[in-house]
Amino acid sequence: MTHPEHLRDEDADRLHRLRERDPELDRLTLHVRRFAAMMTGRHGDRLEDWIADVERDTLAPLASFARNLRRDFDAVRNGLSLPHSSGAVEGNINRLKMLKRQMFGRAGLDLLHKRVLLAR
Repeated sequence: MTHPEHLRDEDADRLHRLRERDPELDRLTLHVRRFAAMMTGRHGDRLEDWIADVERDTLAPLASFARNLRRDFDAVRNGLSLPHSSGAVEGNINRLKMLKRQMFGRAGLDLLHKRVLLAR
């Protein structure tokens, strides 16, 4: 799950040997790397070609993922292209839900309110 250039030599060598032995794993690796390059380089313009390539391949789970991306294609393409991110908002929502789960059945709204305001 790391960038190929950041792999230790022995891990890169092991991956290379695995890819040589398994053509499906080799194709999967290429598709995943192309998608990662789209994500990190903000190349949403390449999404349509990537989806078409994956759907032509015989890797069923990845083709299913690609078909699901088509359902909200414009949003996915914009997410891969635009510099805006909802990461900070999503992080706060996750934090609030975690606090709510921890407090469920233990205290009232006043204590939950204080924990939300004081937790950081």
